Amino acid sequence: MGFVSSIALCLPILFILILRLGAYRTFPALLSYFVIVFTYNLLTEGYIKASPETIRYWSICNNLLDAPLMLTFLTYFSCSAALTKKIRIAIVSLVGFEITILLLKGFTKEAITITLGPALLMVVFFCTLFFIRQTKITIMHHKATGKAIMATSLLFAYGCYTIIYLMYYVFKTPFVEDTFLIYFLVATLSSLVLCAGIFVERKRVQKLNELLQTRKELSDVYKDTKTAIPLRTAMLDFDKDQWN
Repeated sequence: MGFVSSIALCLPILFILILRLGAYRTFPALLSYFVIVFTYNLLTEGYIKASPETIRYWSICNNLLDAPLMLTFLTYFSCSAALTKKIRIAIVSLVGFEITILLLKGFTKEAITITLGPALLMVVFFCTLFFIRQTKITIMHHKATGKAIMATSLLFAYGCYTIIYLMYYVFKTPFVEDTFLIYFLVATLSSLVLCAGIFVERKRVQKLNELLQTRKELSDVYKDTKTAIPLRTAMLDFDKDQWN
């Protein structure tokens, strides 16, 4: 399952790059997230040879960067500037909290145990919020299906990661191998579903870009002519979810 999950974690990286989303809005944060997690998987499974100390430090960095990167990506789902600002405040607060704990506890398992709890809660909270919103939009307006699929994938992943965190770090279950097996299964399934969401979302982004280009061209042609219906109104009708 470690090998299978490594392949699954590599797929979102390939999808983002092939579909040319690597520089689109907050997708760079998602790309960075999967590069870090994929590399960590390769290190722990022995596909990349490294010293135990290197693997330990990579593991700590992986856990510390996980939530800030994912929260940064989640601003992609934000429907307003106010909500985006709240998420950014949450990111800054979380990073400040992590730095404080590291200064007090050092690069230790105890520090990760303390920081991961609030980090996972923040991500699960916003994932739940966006999952509910995007699902409603998809069902009621038949739009933004890609976002709904991605939100579903992330909520499933982080909901399970929270359970794994409780089992491994808080309750310190003796069944470590079973915990890792669950992690590999969750990572594999969530990555595959996320790839489907990225693929669908890319089609929506392409259509939106085409409409934006058309709007620009029409504005250039009719810049001296007053139109009865503003072009922005027509754009809003296509994708109410896109504009903030």
